[in-house]
Amino acid sequence: MRTRATTVAAVAAAVLAAFTTTGPAARADAPVRKVLVVGMDGLNWANVVAADAPTLDGLAATGTLGSSLLYCGAVAASSSGPGWSTVATGVWPDRHGVRDNSFSGAQYGTYPDFLTRLEQANPARNTLSVVDWTPLHTQGTFGPAIDTRVTFDGYVGGFAAADAKVTTEAVSRLRDTNVDAAFVYLGNTDEVAHASGTGAAYRTAIETQDAQLRQMLDAIAARPTYAAEDWLVVVTTDHGHANPGGGHGGCGADDERRTWVLARGTGHAAGARPVDTRLVDVASTVFAHLGVPVNPAWNLDGKPLNVRATDPFDSLTLQPRVDETDIPTSVRGWTPTGPAGWTVDRSAMPTGGVTEWRGWSFTNEEFWARTHAEQERENGLRLRGVFAVADSDEFDDLPGGTTYDSTLISPAYPVTGGRTLSIRYVTHYLQEGGQTGDVLVSFNGKRDQLVKRYTADARAKVESLTVTVPSGATTVRVKFRYYNASNNWYWVVDDLRVAML
Repeated sequence: MRTRATTVAAVAAAVLAAFTTTGPAARADAPVRKVLVVGMDGLNWANVVAADAPTLDGLAATGTLGSSLLYCGAVAASSSGPGWSTVATGVWPDRHGVRDNSFSGAQYGTYPDFLTRLEQANPARNTLSVVDWTPLHTQGTFGPAIDTRVTFDGYVGGFAAADAKVTTEAVSRLRDTNVDAAFVYLGNTDEVAHASGTGAAYRTAIETQDAQLRQMLDAIAARPTYAAEDWLVVVTTDHGHANPGGGHGGCGADDERRTWVLARGTGHAAGARPVDTRLVDVASTVFAHLGVPVNPAWNLDGKPLNVRATDPFDSLTLQPRVDETDIPTSVRGWTPTGPAGWTVDRSAMPTGGVTEWRGWSFTNEEFWARTHAEQERENGLRLRGVFAVADSDEFDDLPGGTTYDSTLISPAYPVTGGRTLSIRYVTHYLQEGGQTGDVLVSFNGKRDQLVKRYTADARAKVESLTVTVPSGATTVRVKFRYYNASNNWYWVVDDLRVAML
């Protein structure tokens, strides 16, 4: 194993000397844009860092890498069927319908894979899919409209041998044919982790797949037309594995829910580590690079990896735990202080309870989901990065936290009297007992007006509300009041957008 004394810059230069976008980007005429997406099954990024993986290290050093955690429980298992369906379709399991490896309920007709959408947008594109986990083709995750689908069976002869066949096939087609967009799947990392955990054999499997990825990059660089092309390379995984014993599918260990998306190419900043990445972003990243307009009717949940969310919550600096002693101090994941212009009214809150959740707080999934597993904190699918949480259930875990009444108040936004105001936000609300969640507006600082009241579950939902602006009003504040709560559940709000229609 190499030492970390080897500089990342040197590794990147050695690995990617042939594969570079500087040639095409410098051309006066527009290069032909192409995409390779490589899926590595069950691959924890922390284990990549521990392995001798210069290709992945080099791509990360010269590209953009974002990580996040998967759903679990009521939404879907942290397994390959849901994971690769999420990668392929760009939507979460509540839309694509795949909740486990039975593929029962798949909605690929409504939510096809990104290669199929490329074919639908322009049948002249040459699309390719090469896999050795057969359900990805037989179940239609990557569908029959793709120009070339090559299937090897990893369960016949083993995934190590099948990955070698996948690599040989991919290298030949990437180098010698007019591929515009390709998906290549390597599965041995997952198989090894199931068999022997995430130790030495897993690292060896990672190193083999890293070398296979290098062969694909070399094949692209050897294309006769490469100088006139602009390639985006995306590498991702479908789920992680529990360390060190291996295994996945549930909610018990964060490591089995960890995913990441890595992109290297035009527009993807070197060394960027965005906090707002989700697994659904792969498809949108492909469409953006190829210049394919996303039809709103597709209902995609993703966004391009190199497009940052405008949510001001994501700019917050988070701090370590105070009372949540089961969370390591190394995890910086909460703050009571909102962005500039945002305020939290805690005047009706008691003095006791858990410090982190005394009134609305700002947190991320890495921190919040650790507070208590399998209470659907993991399933706020459409939350990204940092979000606002009112959690009466966790607040009650220390004496004095028996009542909850707090209001999150937005900055003042400009409005025009007599017109319609649009209020859009992501909500993840779980109801129990008498708790209530109110969305209120106040024009010009006057009396609050009720716009929406939550008294039933509203899980992982994008909410869009409209309000008529009173004549003469020039500003509005949006307020989220969570009250009548006592050891009930919680309300999460993210990505508020206020605009005149």
